[in-house]
Amino acid sequence: MSAEVNSGTGPRPSPRETGRRVLEIEGRALADLIERLDESFDRAVEMLIECRGRVIVTGMGKSGIVAQKIAATFSSTGRPAYFMHPAEAVHGDLGMLVSGDLLIALSNSGETSEIVRLLELVRRLGARIVALSGDPGSSLARHADVNLHVGVNQEACGMDLVPTASTTAALAMGDALAVAVFEQRGFSLADFARYHPGGRLARKLQLVRDMMHAGEGVPRVLESATMEQAVREMDLKKLGMTCVVDERGKLRGVLTDGDLRRRMLRLARPMDGTAAEGMTRHPAIIGEEALASEALKLMEDRKITSLPVVDGSGTLAGVIQIHDLWRTELF
Repeated sequence: MSAEVNSGTGPRPSPRETGRRVLEIEGRALADLIERLDESFDRAVEMLIECRGRVIVTGMGKSGIVAQKIAATFSSTGRPAYFMHPAEAVHGDLGMLVSGDLLIALSNSGETSEIVRLLELVRRLGARIVALSGDPGSSLARHADVNLHVGVNQEACGMDLVPTASTTAALAMGDALAVAVFEQRGFSLADFARYHPGGRLARKLQLVRDMMHAGEGVPRVLESATMEQAVREMDLKKLGMTCVVDERGKLRGVLTDGDLRRRMLRLARPMDGTAAEGMTRHPAIIGEEALASEALKLMEDRKITSLPVVDGSGTLAGVIQIHDLWRTELF
């Protein structure tokens, strides 16, 4: 399908019509990629996982901008990657590549001179090549270890010239590779949080273990402790509660300000007895590796202000408090 060239003398489409046409063309380009996925994609993912060196992404012009984004996506998901400008490569930047590295090269035509010139040099260095090209018969496609066909039927501009649908297709294929690689590697939310320590996204990905009160800051008493000892611990640690544990450190319950108030209204001698007798059994708990945002939601749903944190064996590891989470502006 070819686009009609607007000579400038005929009626112009409305902005909304143009926008709809662009999105439809680019949407079709992406749908075509889905139909085109085959074992070459599987092999490219295998190569990226097997690569023990670095991943270098290169492209010229608009493809270079897309290549930079692909490299950033790989890096942010645990697969270190760098962008290399193909023109600068032949003036020294080729030193970025060593044997065992993998080059992802982008070129819609597959004949971009700066890219084609690199192919033999990259081979001599012992690096492997994954191509994202628009022509499976091009020089780039033929000399790559794996070629992923990202060609489009037409660009989205009225002249069928400006890189639009083609760059969208290349970017989407880069995203598909990155996501497939990190899912195959078992990349977790905890891993993602480790690579995103700044900004609002990082706050939402903080883990409970990184924000909880731990060590000597955790209010805790044994089941056999007196009520007076439990209240003194609550007053000392200033969290409005104390955890009650057995001799092995396993959490058995919690004693909160609310428990004390109810005990005072119900009993003539509320300070008699042990912590085990006054505690709430089977309290809400959360694991160390849970997201802090999960802890916040649990506390808001249960209308509580502190939450015991336990490890996989049920041993008390810490306490996370709602005021600490509010201060991080998780939401």
